[in-house]
Amino acid sequence: MKKSIALLSGLALITGLFAFKPGHLKKAGTTLTVNTEASRVDWVGSKKAGFHTGYFPLKGGQVMMDGGKLVGGKFTIDLANLKVTDASGGDKLAGHLKTDAFFDVAKFSEATYEITGVNYTDASTADISGNLSLKGTTLPVKFQAKIRNADEKGFFAQAFFSLDRTLFGVNYGIGNVANDVEVAVHLFAK
Repeated sequence: MKKSIALLSGLALITGLFAFKPGHLKKAGTTLTVNTEASRVDWVGSKKAGFHTGYFPLKGGQVMMDGGKLVGGKFTIDLANLKVTDASGGDKLAGHLKTDAFFDVAKFSEATYEITGVNYTDASTADISGNLSLKGTTLPVKFQAKIRNADEKGFFAQAFFSLDRTLFGVNYGIGNVANDVEVAVHLFAK
């Protein structure tokens, strides 16, 4: 009886070992690192008398790929180093945007976006779901992205959408400054 149990246990062990040999394992996805030199989040803020443009650099992040498709990721937006790109805004506006009237970068120098779902609608377009954490508030933000390149060597995607700043407690100038901000995300990873 003991020999039978030992023999069955040995067979189960050998069968288990062969079941997990490398050829039978599902290939894990690839994690790519965000290229912070090439990636950024552009914005256009409007008001009654005009508009201002600028961007936030990225501090870092990762995207997860599986089978040539985006499946997840997270990136960090550098609020403290925001740039104003229109001539009429300049350093004065950049300084104002960093105060507690807007982003309060003394308390909240970063924002993060974490992808929670990716639904491809065709080979190069995906609906992205995720959570944006900005100024102490985390809310779901969905948008459509154009996937320009996605493989184990590199990733490039762009998204263009509107975001209501007041949902994140950025309430300066309501009535004079538009609540919706136009956003363009350019995300490269390698």
